[in-house]
Amino acid sequence: MPDADHLVVERLKRAGAISVGKTNVPELGMGSHTVNPVFGATFNPYDLSRSAGGSSGGAGAALVCGMVPVADGSDTGGSLRNPASFNNVVGLRPSPGRVPSWPDKAPWGQLSVKGPMARTVPDAALMLSVLAGPDPRSPLALDTPGSVFGWPLRGDVRGLRVAWSPDLGGAVPVDAEVREALRPAVEVFAGLGCEVKEACPDVSGADEVFLTLRAWQMELAYGELLDRHRESLAPDVVWTIEEGRKLSGPALGAAELRHAALFQRVRTFFETYDLLLLPVSQVAPFDVRLPCPSSVEGVAMETYPDWMRSAYLVSVTGCPALSVPAGFTPGGLPVGLQIVGPHRQDWAVLEAGYAFERATRVGESRPAVAVPDGVRS
Repeated sequence: MPDADHLVVERLKRAGAISVGKTNVPELGMGSHTVNPVFGATFNPYDLSRSAGGSSGGAGAALVCGMVPVADGSDTGGSLRNPASFNNVVGLRPSPGRVPSWPDKAPWGQLSVKGPMARTVPDAALMLSVLAGPDPRSPLALDTPGSVFGWPLRGDVRGLRVAWSPDLGGAVPVDAEVREALRPAVEVFAGLGCEVKEACPDVSGADEVFLTLRAWQMELAYGELLDRHRESLAPDVVWTIEEGRKLSGPALGAAELRHAALFQRVRTFFETYDLLLLPVSQVAPFDVRLPCPSSVEGVAMETYPDWMRSAYLVSVTGCPALSVPAGFTPGGLPVGLQIVGPHRQDWAVLEAGYAFERATRVGESRPAVAVPDGVRS
């Protein structure tokens, strides 16, 4: 039990929000499939045999079922965006420092960020207006006041140069049904007055950066827990922490060099384009009984994070990224579109998401009320 409120909870309470409880997550919040030995799995409201994503899978399911109007969460490799995609709601990974974090074991770290989830883009922006803004306890907090995100969204994207990438230039495999569900998004943005071309930044080296920083971060956070309770931790959690313990100084230095080069390449890319569109998740919601997808489009997923690459490769760019409802597979499973903006251009991402949301209204489709077998209604 925490002894004090996190800064995010402080701000929400101060704004009059009523905290109703904690939603389900994977063990220690690691991963994008919400299942743990304490509370079990969170079912996808559109199909109770499928995953609700994660790590904020409980939040995503609660939102689309109307249990809560907004929810907070964190995003390292996609934990706000993936469950938004799987549950047909909105999830924003803000720019690092946009939402301060305190207390925090690694206050200078930029891989994990806090942010909002909601049923609509304006609701996500309203929540961000409360969460964002400087705080002296956070060394990375941006100076821009949160109030700017409370301004009315106009959704005017006419004239924007938009890059569309179905697979980050072949860097990630994406299931065909996800590609097909997102194909109309290109036409939507063209119809809104954007110039749309297929293009993407060079993300070479981003894998090594993410996996190195994630392993370092998880060892820092949970290394002591592994020493005391190894037998109680899930194999993927143990693996991640132990990967962190293998890291050397030169390995961290090499990751930092790759990270610096990646930032400059992405910065240059956004001198040509205003937005980047791509899938949030490489797969649609999968069988809830599986720990994770074993393959995507015939490509084997050798380690747990592999199937999350379309989200985590964006994480290490430091760019703001929004998951907005975009379509459904033939089986009726939600698919989200990921809208990425230039460095610290969170407002531009929200404006684009709002324009797309109004044009498509996909997010207005709600799941039918259903009860799992063996559970009383």
